Amino acid sequence: MMTCYTGMLLKACMDANPSLTTYLDIVERAFGNKWRIIASMFLNTELYLVALSLMIVESENLHKLFPTFSIKHGGGATIISGRKTFVLITACITLPTMLLTDLSILSYVSVMGVLSSLLIVGSLISIGISKVGFHAQGHQLWNMSGIPTAMSFYIFCFAGHPVLPSIYVSMRHRQQFIKVLMISFLLTTTTCLVIAVIGYLMYGGGVQSQITLNLPTSEAGAKVAIYTLLLIPITRFALLVTPVASSIEGHLPQKYQNRSLIQRAVRLVILASSTLLAYFFPYFETLVGILGSIFIVLASFLLPCACYIKLTHSFRTWSCKLVATLAIMVFGVLAGVLGTYTTIVDLVNH
Repeated sequence: MMTCYTGMLLKACMDANPSLTTYLDIVERAFGNKWRIIASMFLNTELYLVALSLMIVESENLHKLFPTFSIKHGGGATIISGRKTFVLITACITLPTMLLTDLSILSYVSVMGVLSSLLIVGSLISIGISKVGFHAQGHQLWNMSGIPTAMSFYIFCFAGHPVLPSIYVSMRHRQQFIKVLMISFLLTTTTCLVIAVIGYLMYGGGVQSQITLNLPTSEAGAKVAIYTLLLIPITRFALLVTPVASSIEGHLPQKYQNRSLIQRAVRLVILASSTLLAYFFPYFETLVGILGSIFIVLASFLLPCACYIKLTHSFRTWSCKLVATLAIMVFGVLAGVLGTYTTIVDLVNH
């Protein structure tokens, strides 16, 4: 509800200033070019880390399907085994998409993400009914210590605000934006809740950060869920890092810009760096916690509220809308601080 509301606040900012067309335009108009640069750095870092999380998801689920796979040399000795093997394989699979200059094909394929989510939910329900059941032992319905982490995970699912202004501008019937926004967030919320409840009923406290890692691979439904999930990182990695690459290219000397060789080199460096991080930093839940509690809190909670208050001058008079906006900012700060602290503690314990 709060993230849907902050999406509406971004629309209000654009309605009050029709010349604004992007998220960064809104930030710059509210707080100046310095904050535009800071916001751009945060958004690019967020995209990079989301792409990194997809690589970790891909490698962990491939390892789930092929747990004994390893890379060996001629003498038969194992060089690399386990999850790290599939990090390298994932990088090799992703490499061709990073060399594409026209990503329109990938954008069409990525639209299947909604159908993929529904297919995964359907597979989980079928496995629960036919194989695992919904009677896991060791339920702990209320765990106070886990609330900050769970909150960061849940916030991670609503990381779409930077693209909302662009969607609004591109709509033919802009009066339908609020309706589209509410339906989108309702579907996202419902999907997250259904998966959370199903996972808890099936596996109790033993459910993993990726529920596909709990599924029995001997079941057809489990294979459908895992293989469907495997398609998402392959199609979205290049799309996610393209804005990051474009930002890097924009800061290169003029003579190196708009050269296909340089563009491909930048993308390969991004792929190589994310491969190294995924190889040595396999903590998906920690990465999601960092994204949710720092980057998405800033982009989806704090900045939309702050920009709305500044651009509409609503701070001059008290109103219910101003109180609600300030309350969301307070929640965002608390969620960010608690989530970051819990994530750091979990990382140290690892």
